[in-house]
Amino acid sequence: MASNPNYFDLRPEVRAMAADVRKHSRINVSDYAKYDVKRGLRDLNGKGVVAGLTEISDVHAKDKLPDGSEVPCEGKLYYRGVDVEELVSGALKENRFGFEEAAYLLLLGHLPNGTELAEFQELLSYYRSLPNNFVRDVILKAPSRDVMNSLARSVLNMAAYDSRADNIHLSNVMRQCLQLIAVFPLLSVYAYQACNYKEGNSLYIHAPKPGLSTAETFLSLLRPDSQYSPWEAKVLDACLTLHAEHGGGNNSTFTTHVVTSSGTDTYSCMAAALASLKGPRHGGANIMVVRMFEDMKETVRDWTDEDEVRTYLQALLEKRAFDKSGLIYGMGHAVYSLSDPRAKVLKALVEKLSAEKGRQADYQLYSLVERLGPEIIAGERKMYKGVSANVDFYSGFVYHMMDLPLELYTPLFAIARVVGWSAHRMEELINMGKIIRPAYQYVGRQKSYQPLSER
Repeated sequence: MASNPNYFDLRPEVRAMAADVRKHSRINVSDYAKYDVKRGLRDLNGKGVVAGLTEISDVHAKDKLPDGSEVPCEGKLYYRGVDVEELVSGALKENRFGFEEAAYLLLLGHLPNGTELAEFQELLSYYRSLPNNFVRDVILKAPSRDVMNSLARSVLNMAAYDSRADNIHLSNVMRQCLQLIAVFPLLSVYAYQACNYKEGNSLYIHAPKPGLSTAETFLSLLRPDSQYSPWEAKVLDACLTLHAEHGGGNNSTFTTHVVTSSGTDTYSCMAAALASLKGPRHGGANIMVVRMFEDMKETVRDWTDEDEVRTYLQALLEKRAFDKSGLIYGMGHAVYSLSDPRAKVLKALVEKLSAEKGRQADYQLYSLVERLGPEIIAGERKMYKGVSANVDFYSGFVYHMMDLPLELYTPLFAIARVVGWSAHRMEELINMGKIIRPAYQYVGRQKSYQPLSER
């Protein structure tokens, strides 16, 4: 903490400077069309500008017709060509955990056989430990109220313990990625516990138990008694599998490619990806879904009354309810139109979990909003493509039913997505040609320099 007690105050001079920046940095919106700028690197239909090639995953939301035109279709997500819905259902049918299998597939490019999967799980278990005194010296010191900040700081600090931190040869990067995949649950939960302790609660630092899956490890580290139901662990495992990867164009994965192309180290790369994921437009959306539903349940007297629920959703769009953002959180996606396959998978699992938790009424409310939301949005907004519930719509509900703290919702996303980041980092290193450097068109005017005395 700074010695000056007013160090973090927002001084009037700083406010004035910010106002000056706003005055001199406003871009004319019409200029984006004038210079054919794809804002957000997407066209009006939401299709992304092609910035690279990948073999890691494919997000499919449109079918191409013989005449070259495209039509919306039911969404599909493929990991190395394998349908993610089949990955989840395959693991559940065989009564095992699937996240590690998905991680192997994404990293190595093929599905493992029984021996390969067992060896991979054993390797992650071997790496699931932190350097001596790391918890005391890094995590417990100056804990942040935001676990994502603590997670990023811990990842950067891991470099100080790694004598080959800057070595970007593939075998070394693979080792670093596997270690980070293994310890992300520890770094996340311990950071939450440290913050919780700072606020006057008990401190629980459980050692990871060998042989547990990533989902089981997370739950056993978080819960004071380390207990969880088998179905809780299976549903959380499915969530991790569904969040592990989503193409090269999502914000944090594209960040991974951009930062990797500079030749920097793995720890800096992952910290940058975490910074991207932390943003509420990317990784924090499911938190807003849960908060929206809590507000809805306080506002709507009869959760089964379609007219009441419809009135509330209408008020959301008209910026008269909840946070007055004009959004129905959990509805719509940058790529998917008719359906998000991840939401489809989760909905089936959520129904069983809601019965286990005695939350069937909540599940019915979510189902009602999922049905009414797209209809109401389509009636109010000009739509370039369809709109449907996305993965955040149900993942937040899953975490809420498990009584997971809100502070860990986005870190859970990171625990899964670090697999995708790792795969894309190695793909970029293997195929790296040029540093990624898009162009920005200058639209300001030229000015003459004036001596200080004449200003």
